[in-house]
Amino acid sequence: MLTQQRADELMAMVKELVDQSPIQFPVPGEIRQLEAKSKDLRESFLFDVNRRGRIRVTKCTYQERHAVVDILLRLDVDGPPHQNPDGEVVPCPHLHVYREGFADKWAFPLPTDFTASADLVRTLQEYLRFCHVNSIPEVQRRAF
Repeated sequence: MLTQQRADELMAMVKELVDQSPIQFPVPGEIRQLEAKSKDLRESFLFDVNRRGRIRVTKCTYQERHAVVDILLRLDVDGPPHQNPDGEVVPCPHLHVYREGFADKWAFPLPTDFTASADLVRTLQEYLRFCHVNSIPEVQRRAF
């Protein structure tokens, strides 16, 4: 398990996507994974764009992982509210932030870095910037 200090360091690192070609935004039912490295190339990250929910086409989850399994940040859009370990209920959209001893079990209202737009492509771009990803390639929408 990550210490809070280590998780904070990883979240603050500047990252570069390994593949700089245009990102094909997933259609409902799909997941897209984007590999990233820290600027010094010592750390590896995965960004997931999950559109597995087929009922709500606006439902999407964006997730930043380190070492494949450690979820650092997760942004849920158009999903159910989340109940934190202390009983507080946070409506969607909300941002899950790693907390030592709880992993990604704590969620917070959407930060002001996000426009709370229904435009999922724009939200992906905002999410990648929020996660300190440099040089974000074009994101292409696909018809479904």
